[in-house]
Amino acid sequence: MEKAEVLNDFFASAFTSKCSSHTTQVAEGKGRDWESEELPTVGEDQVQDHLRNLKVHKSMGPDEMHLRVLRELGDEVAKLLCIIFEKSWQSSEVPTDWKRGNRTPIFKKGKKEDLGNYRPGRATGVIYLDLCKAFDIVRHNILVSELERHGFDGWTTQWGSVRGPALFNIFVSNTDSVTECTLSKFADNTKLCGVVDTLEGRDAIQRDLDRLERWACVNLMKFNKAKCKVLHMGWGNPKHKYRLGGEWIESSPERRTWGCWWMEKLKTTRLCVLGAQKANCVLGCIKSSVTSRSREVILPLHSAQVRPHLEYCIQLWGPQYKKDMELLQRVQRRP
Repeated sequence: MEKAEVLNDFFASAFTSKCSSHTTQVAEGKGRDWESEELPTVGEDQVQDHLRNLKVHKSMGPDEMHLRVLRELGDEVAKLLCIIFEKSWQSSEVPTDWKRGNRTPIFKKGKKEDLGNYRPGRATGVIYLDLCKAFDIVRHNILVSELERHGFDGWTTQWGSVRGPALFNIFVSNTDSVTECTLSKFADNTKLCGVVDTLEGRDAIQRDLDRLERWACVNLMKFNKAKCKVLHMGWGNPKHKYRLGGEWIESSPERRTWGCWWMEKLKTTRLCVLGAQKANCVLGCIKSSVTSRSREVILPLHSAQVRPHLEYCIQLWGPQYKKDMELLQRVQRRP
């Protein structure tokens, strides 16, 4: 609780609590004109329309009122909400509860004790980077110098090995030392991630891309610009365009990473459909190639070949809707 309060105070300090003298004068000037105008009104049908279009999959706010409840009881609560909205509008005052919200602190990089290294949950940009023929064109002398920098002795560096993921991880290990944003890397799978709902955040990503391009040139590597993509995630994402070298990076609505799909709208329905499709394909292969239908034969095959497609990373894309649950259950019940 103490840590949450400290983070809350830090995030709150970024907002301006009082208006400047210029803003106050402008507001007072406009207020004199409002007195002669007709009071604003809010139609009950307008409120009902908004309640019917609530996205019920979103999480609850500090009031702990689920959006599904508001949508189902829209006709009953619309009149009360209409009165509240009108009073707030006419008095130019916003209820204190409306100014509250839930924020999830996200650690970026650096020391965890430094509050400046945390960001509230916001729109995020993920840049998927691809190096051309990564394992093939690594220069031996550069790789040896990197191994020596990590403490490998001359006997080991001269011994040699296949240029696989382990050696390539060492080769690219110093790339995150030149970046401001979070850089996730494993072999030639590299992702640059940063908060993008501010101009500062978007500029930081572009600066990191420029640094990575320079790193590639110094180490005689080259990015495959056609395969590099940007994934815009989060509500209200400005979908800013980024440049790698002299070319713009194309955006993509979804990307596959380590066997799991990431999508800009963060909806799980399509992930459930993809999982069910793969599982059904495997079931079809088993049915056509295995003649026995005994429990002793089918059950081990189902556990080893089918269930992994329905359970891999289920904590990330687990079904949220009844139709998605039924879709996955139909695969389990398929004869």
